[in-house]
Amino acid sequence: MAITQFQPVPGIIDLAWGHPDPDLLPIRELRTAAERAMDRYGPDLLAYGNAAGPPPLIDFICDRLRLTDARAPGSAEVVITSGASQGLDLVATLLLAPGDTVLIDVPTYHLAARILRDHPVELVGVASDADGIVLDDLARVLSQLRQGRQRPKFLYTIATFHNPTGRSLPDQRRAELLAIAAREELFIVEDDTYRELSYDGPAPASLWALDASESVIRLGSFAKSVAPGLRVGYVTASAAIAARMADGGLLDSGGGISHFAATVLAEYAAAGDYARQVERFRAAYRERRDRLLQSLADHLPKSVSWSTPAGGYFVWLRLAEGLSVEELRPVAQANGTAFLPAQTFFLDRDGAPEALRLAFSLHPPATLEEAAARLATSIAALTTS
Repeated sequence: MAITQFQPVPGIIDLAWGHPDPDLLPIRELRTAAERAMDRYGPDLLAYGNAAGPPPLIDFICDRLRLTDARAPGSAEVVITSGASQGLDLVATLLLAPGDTVLIDVPTYHLAARILRDHPVELVGVASDADGIVLDDLARVLSQLRQGRQRPKFLYTIATFHNPTGRSLPDQRRAELLAIAAREELFIVEDDTYRELSYDGPAPASLWALDASESVIRLGSFAKSVAPGLRVGYVTASAAIAARMADGGLLDSGGGISHFAATVLAEYAAAGDYARQVERFRAAYRERRDRLLQSLADHLPKSVSWSTPAGGYFVWLRLAEGLSVEELRPVAQANGTAFLPAQTFFLDRDGAPEALRLAFSLHPPATLEEAAARLATSIAALTTS
């Protein structure tokens, strides 16, 4: 049995999976970092860890965010998690009670919705446009919930290099969203997983960095900037929220999450390998993004449109009027390519547009060009049938 989540299907260029290219992963550097960590910490590396996470990694996160964001957290505002997904589940466990309401701007990361559905809460969608969450619709939803005597506990959103659309929330809308959150006493859970993968200049300031009311809890991850198999992420939050997380039963019972991997990662970062790996990913994924976008322009009809992401893994493609994603999928599969349909990313699948997500991270540029050609052949087959 395979030990990895993704298994390629022979003959299919699969653009459905937002995974890194295995050939880009830092195997040698992490092996060396693990040896150094063993030498430095000895048996402490295999012991129960500090509840909030190893201090060397927390210090690195604070220093790194000082470079990549508009504000750096203090060490008391950081808790290490087993990836962003476990961070979201930890936040949900801390903040939510059965019957609570959680807001999500749609489309959204489908597995975040699935994690939240593991809790007995109601998920309510908020509309978004090409720039992100629509604040007028957020106000409408909040007003409607108030009339029913419901107060949502938090809004889950991806403000920067969104999954699945690739968009980033404009600065003015970030400021207005934070003002609403402060006024409504609404927590924002910001998924900031793709911050390091910026291709056209620095990433925008996070909602967490701009927040003056301690309304934002940010989820970060090393899955995209180093390797997903490490299962190391982090939360930045107010010192009070961070302390509640670190003092909870989960961390009290077993010590720091991913203690071994997190400490090895700190050693890896201290040697300068983290910064070098991020630049390697940026260069490779920028080239892949550009090749995919150019190939879509070369092969697809003008009636099809798509996003131009400034970072992250994904291109969001909208089909021409009259074309159906449901009809396109089996044709594309027969022509040797695959994608995720828009319905995957909506709470109400019937309300999804005829659109699809293409991931450019897993395959080299020439393969992406071939995938675009196969997709164009599939669309043409529907158009002429």
